[in-house]
Amino acid sequence: MAEPDIAPESALVFEWRDVLARHAAVSCALDRALGEQYGLGMSEFEVLERLWESEAESGPGKLRVQDVGQTVHLSQSALSRLIGRLEKAGLVERAMCELDRRGIFVALTDDGRARYLEARPLHREVLGRTLG
Repeated sequence: MAEPDIAPESALVFEWRDVLARHAAVSCALDRALGEQYGLGMSEFEVLERLWESEAESGPGKLRVQDVGQTVHLSQSALSRLIGRLEKAGLVERAMCELDRRGIFVALTDDGRARYLEARPLHREVLGRTLG
């Protein structure tokens, strides 16, 4: 008896499930390693990294929270809670936009820069181990 052909849709589903499994494995490994050594979750590290990258491109400054949200793939409420945790830990600071009182900016603190730079090698090592 011949094996049934796999429909193209099924191949896409298998590929999608593989993407999800790889994402879960990397996310769990990052959360575990960054949490144990630096008290950061994967998403918290991602926010610090986006702020660091912004500073590297245009000098010290602030990013609008909504701009950070577009790059870290979190809901607005989840991002707001995450930034609140980072602010409470002294790693970022928030400020109101002078021109648009509805806008909120977020920037790295000196402690945030230091924690990011300390954690970055471990982040890269975990990525290499889990994706390589």
